Amino acid sequence: MNQDMLAGLLSQARGEGADLVTLRAIVEEASELGAQRTLASIGLDDARASRDVSELRELLRAWRDAKASARNAALGWIVRGLCAVLLLGLAVRLGATGLLK
Repeated sequence: MNQDMLAGLLSQARGEGADLVTLRAIVEEASELGAQRTLASIGLDDARASRDVSELRELLRAWRDAKASARNAALGWIVRGLCAVLLLGLAVRLGATGLLK
């Protein structure tokens, strides 16, 4: 269908000389045909494509949220560990280890 339109525009441009309107129409039809072929090649040319893309976006958002939560949790544990080591160092430095005996 679009290939026929593109072929017709190209023959018109060849026969009449290419004016600006014809060239724009050729570019538009070629772009649309290329986009349809690209979507078809990745399997997004059916009625479910919109829903599939929405689900992929939700999945990506959930992955980013999980990654951020994991990063925050890891940083929290590192900070707590450093604070514990610092407190232990202060206890040793101040001689509080004698209280343990």
